[in-house]
Amino acid sequence: MARAALPPLPLRDGVGPSCVAVPGAGWPTVLDFLAERLPTLTRDEWQHRLDSGQVLDAQGHPVAAELPCRGGLRLFYYRGWADEPALDGAPEQIVFQDDWLVVADKPHFMPVTPGGRFVQRSLLVRLRRRLGIDGLSPIHRIDRETAGLVAFAVQPDTRAGYQALFRDRAVHKRYEAVAPALPALALPRTHRSRLVPDPQRFFVSREEPGAPNSETHVTRAAVLGEHALYQLHPVTGQRHQLRLHLCALGAPILGDAFYPRVLRGAGEPDDPARPLQLLARELAFDDPFTGQRRQFTSALQLAAAARRWPPADAGEPAPQSSARGATSVTGASGT
Repeated sequence: MARAALPPLPLRDGVGPSCVAVPGAGWPTVLDFLAERLPTLTRDEWQHRLDSGQVLDAQGHPVAAELPCRGGLRLFYYRGWADEPALDGAPEQIVFQDDWLVVADKPHFMPVTPGGRFVQRSLLVRLRRRLGIDGLSPIHRIDRETAGLVAFAVQPDTRAGYQALFRDRAVHKRYEAVAPALPALALPRTHRSRLVPDPQRFFVSREEPGAPNSETHVTRAAVLGEHALYQLHPVTGQRHQLRLHLCALGAPILGDAFYPRVLRGAGEPDDPARPLQLLARELAFDDPFTGQRRQFTSALQLAAAARRWPPADAGEPAPQSSARGATSVTGASGT
């Protein structure tokens, strides 16, 4: 099988080109297709981009607005970021850097990679610009709402090797979360359940009966009045796994706008006063390229753990009991 053509456009301010493929017939011209399928720009704005050579084909040639639109045509362009939301709070901090890896502390609300409303303000683009490493690429991800450690491969040809560590569960990961104390909850324990996308809301997941596909070891590290600091060791890496598992145990994480109930939509503004109290605290693994034991610790601190959390109000999620099909085993190791 022939390899796909590389994007013909270089990085611009740390951002690679976006690509859209024409799925089939139905649009007379390229302009008609772009104006209908990508309406974030007006038809006149797409006309200007096409006329000024800012839209290219897979061979790197400018595409004319009146070019007949055929199925399979791939179009490359740069996304704009004039209306990108501002991010409150401190910027990212570099925890470690060498010729192989960059590890950064990501603040709450910053996405790891460009997507949706965020391009220039994603962690990847900020680090590429800050460090001048165009080939920098993430080897794993954490939720936009979660703070803490994210690791990047410096050399593009090593990314797959590092990613394999996560796929093969060869990475030690420790998270911290602040949630209701629940003194009657017996800990430590291992929680296993089946997580699936919510069919009604694309941006959240849910537990359902069936064979478990997620596993988390949960311990209570400290009691903070009515709240507690929990240590979470995920064995698997399903979307929103830690948030769902603590919620299922009756201890939804403070600041969670999605669980146990959705308080805002995927594109609605965040509440900077109530960030999700979940932190990726530790990463450790044996480096497949250098043979070294790599171990990194976040320098960030959760606001609620430092007792800097607003009083509860009507918007604070209420505890929720475990979903059917989930299993929790007490006495589990937190390794």
